[in-house]
Amino acid sequence: MASSSQASLLLQKQLKDLCKSPVDGFSAGLVDESNLFEWSVTIMGPPDTLYEGGFFNAIMSFPSNYPNSPPTVRFTSEMWHPNVYADGKVCISILHPPGDDPNGYELASERWTPVHTVESIVLSIISMLSSPNDESPANVEAAKEWREMRDEFRKKVSRCVRKSQEML
Repeated sequence: MASSSQASLLLQKQLKDLCKSPVDGFSAGLVDESNLFEWSVTIMGPPDTLYEGGFFNAIMSFPSNYPNSPPTVRFTSEMWHPNVYADGKVCISILHPPGDDPNGYELASERWTPVHTVESIVLSIISMLSSPNDESPANVEAAKEWREMRDEFRKKVSRCVRKSQEML
């Protein structure tokens, strides 16, 4: 059981650090004060991207053996992006389990390592919004639009941005 309490202590510290010195581009807090393993994150659409002006909500769920295993991040706001599954789950290398990629797409060094923090994860997601990776997409349709029908892609993202603003 030691690992779960270590995870709690680490998450408490990361939460305290983010409250003390917030990071531009997102805000984070607990979904419910009694559970350190479920975080609510709001990501501001990065400037000079199609997502600019949006406020996208996500839930970050940490495993009990954090930081040895990565959390999952799922947008609860509507999101149209090559690296976000239809159910909102974010697909980026640093959220994949540590070690070698069974599919051979990623180097072990690109995958999860325990040095990642809530801040580094969210900053990676912001970076993902700025530059989608359409090489190994989670949302094949969005990746195809991103590559071949940029106007259609733009329209769908604009709709997501508008919807996210209405939720405020």
